[in-house]
This record gives sequence, C-alpha cells and structure tokens, in this order.
Amino acid sequence: MTPDIVSKLWILCNVLKDDGVTYHQYVTELTYLLFLKMAQETDTESQIPAGYRWEDLEAKAAPDRLQFYKLALIHLGTNGSKLTKEIFANASSFIKKPTTLSTLVTETDKLDWYSAKQEGLGDMYEGLLEKNANEKKSGAGQYFTPRPLIDSMVAVMKPTLEDVIQDPAAGTGGFLIAANHYLRQHHDFDSLTEAQQRKYQKNTFHGMEHVQDTHRLALMNLMLHGIDGGIRYGDTLSPEGQALPKATLNLSNPPFGTKKGGGLPTRDDFTFPTSNKQFCFVQHIYRGLAPGGRAAVVLPDNVLFESGVGKDIRRDLMEKCNLHTILRLPTGIFYAQGVKTNVLFFTRGETDKGNTKEVWVYDLRANMPQYGKRTPLTRDHFAEFEKAFGKDPLGSPAALKKRQDTGETGRFRKFTRDWIAQRDDSLDIAWLKDDSAESSADLPEPTVLATEALSEMEAIMNDLRGILAELGEDIEEVAA
Repeated sequence: MTPDIVSKLWILCNVLKDDGVTYHQYVTELTYLLFLKMAQETDTESQIPAGYRWEDLEAKAAPDRLQFYKLALIHLGTNGSKLTKEIFANASSFIKKPTTLSTLVTETDKLDWYSAKQEGLGDMYEGLLEKNANEKKSGAGQYFTPRPLIDSMVAVMKPTLEDVIQDPAAGTGGFLIAANHYLRQHHDFDSLTEAQQRKYQKNTFHGMEHVQDTHRLALMNLMLHGIDGGIRYGDTLSPEGQALPKATLNLSNPPFGTKKGGGLPTRDDFTFPTSNKQFCFVQHIYRGLAPGGRAAVVLPDNVLFESGVGKDIRRDLMEKCNLHTILRLPTGIFYAQGVKTNVLFFTRGETDKGNTKEVWVYDLRANMPQYGKRTPLTRDHFAEFEKAFGKDPLGSPAALKKRQDTGETGRFRKFTRDWIAQRDDSLDIAWLKDDSAESSADLPEPTVLATEALSEMEAIMNDLRGILAELGEDIEEVAA
C-alpha cells in the first residue's frame, strides 16, 4: 500500500508542474501540506496553533484557500511547537493558481491514511524523497545517498544504544534514519527504562544541514520515524559546527566540491585550512570523534591522492585514527555519473600517534556493471564485503582479527602503513585489471547521448514556454 500512496503523491507533482513548480519545490510544498494532514491523522495537532490546522485549510472556499494557505505558512514559521516553527521557517508557496492548491488538498485527503499509518508514514515519506532524488531534473540526487549503500554501511558499523550518532552533512537524514531502523530491529524498545527512552529520543541522533529546504525535509523525515529533532539548521564548516557534540559513531556523505567563492571555512579549529569541502568535513569528523569512536564516510577519489594539504590531512587522519578499511565504490551510483567514490572506515585512537598500522582495501569498482536505472545497485552487491568482517562491528578487534584470519582474497588486499608512506601517502590503491574501464560496449553511443540531451533540453524549453505563457497572462490581467 505504501508504494501505491507514494505513486499517487508523485503523480500530483504533475498538477504543480502545470503551475510552474519544479520537482524539488513540489516536495517542499507537499511537506507543508503533509505536516498539517499527518498531525490530524496522528492526533498531534496540539503542536499547530488553532485556526491553522488541516481542517481550517479544508474549510476555506476554494477561491480563498490559496490566500489563507500563504498567510498560514508565514504564521506557522513563528508560532506553534519548536518543530512546527522549524519546518515552516521562512516558508513560502510557489503555487500561483487557487485551483492547483484545491486539487492538492482534495487528492491528499482522499488517500488511504489508515493503511499508510499501519505500514509506516516514515517509509512513505522516504519513498517520496527517493522518487525526487531519482528524477534527474529535480537536482535532489546530491542530497540522497543510495539506500543500499547506507544500509550496508550501517550494518557493518552496528550502532548500539550507547552510541552518540552524528551526520554533519545530514541531507534528508538518510543515515540517521537507517541507524534508527537498525537499532529498533535489534533491540526491544518496550523493555527500555524511561531514562533510556529519553536518552534515545533526545541525545542519540545529531546532525547539521545548511540548505533550509533540505533541513525541513530532514525534520519531517525524522519526525515520521519517531525521532524528535536531532538535525540542526546551520553550516558545519562554520563555528556552528563546533557546537555538535562528540560522536561515538559518525555516518556521512559530505558534499563534494569547494566552498562557494573559494573562501576558507570560518571555523578556526581546523589544523589544515582549505577551501576543499571534503577535506574540511574529514577534519571535522575525525576531530569530533570521542576516543574509540568510529566513522564510515563517503568521499571522492581526490581525497585519497591529492597532494599538499590533502596529504597532510591524510597523514593526520592515519596518526589520530586507525584507518582500517577503504571500500572502493562502483561508478554511476550517484547523481553525477562520472564521480568516483569510496567509503573510509576509521576508529579514533586513545592517543594521537601511530594508530594506522595497515589498511584493508576492498575493490567493488573494477569489473563491475554500469549502475543506473537499467542496473540498479542493490544490497546484494555488498554481501561479500559485509561477510568478510563477520558479526562484529567493522573496526573492532574481533572483526579485524577475522579479516586477518580470512586473509587476502580477489577483491580484498592489505597494505601496510610503511608501504603507503612510500607512495607519498596516497591511498588511491588499485590492483585489479579493470576490463570494464577499457571497454565502451556498455556505454551509450554518442548519438544516443546527443538524442537524450536534446530531449532533456526540449522538456526544459517546454517548461520555460509554459512559465512565459503564464507570465503573459498575468501581465494581460494587470493591464486590463
């Protein structure tokens, strides 16, 4: 039933598209409406000021509903519960036509909310976010790490109820949601004491997101999964990031690229200042781990080999932490097809010297298919990697001993710290002959690529024509 509701909600985006609203704006717009509707369905309307609830929106006559809705968004940004104010902070509507809003309200009300509640409102919302991320034109893929990868990272890290879990680049909250799901699968929450329940709700999950629209999606996501807040609106690379608590487990996929304008981060606690965002986040993550704390972080290839400050940061990381495992990921699993990425797994040492003695590298990139819509990435692709460490958390002495006992295999190789030092501390390590890299048999022909590009351009132009036509109508109305 949940996939059915997701499909119906996504179909409604066509109504907004006709009103000139983009995919990403649509999910934000729908979040405002869903928050009001779900508060009614879950008997939590006390967090919304009286007079601004779903029934009040429904009660308005169709021609007056849009004006009321836009005023309600402004009011809810400064009134109601803390969560309400955060979700509606600086909210504004992109809807222009009263009929568009009325259609959304009517169709949302028709959905089978009883079944949705039974199967999990959080799963429904995650499905909506995934639809948005998979739609190329939405541009949301940068905020959405593939779920099979997230689930595999969480499974090998094995969160515990004692953990303080952080994602300093939270996006829509996927890593924290997955950790929450893992913990609920592996523990009887009904047997927890009141103090344990309170700690779990308030002090287990922490994160930061600096794009406000994405932040409100994250808050909605966490709320529907039973997590109270946890993700702050702010810039981790500013002094705001220094306020995040020390983590015992960090799970993250930081943004790629350089800081806007090429400037340095405004934090003053980084040993190695750089405008490269990934290197800044790496420093935040390993510096922000408590002794014995562990991390699993998605990073692009350049972090493994860049010279200068990049080499200094890698050295510092290997001194302060045991960088025990690198997972080389296949290409094509992120929104930018050419981006090559890895997962770095490391544990903060009890001291700050000589913690990395050897690094195990698992190559899941060489001789792998081109992933995309035709060949989706699944959890099964990580099965051999997960199996290599057994039932113990990756990075624990027991897991590393099992890895040593198993020994090197085709895709798994061990490299000593001394050997890495001889390579100028480059961690870009590959030994398998990658036949797929030399063959273009699986790649589209240039003519196919050109046709696809023209089709996308035509779709964009049609959207622009629609917007211009609407502007013309508005101008004519004003002139009349």
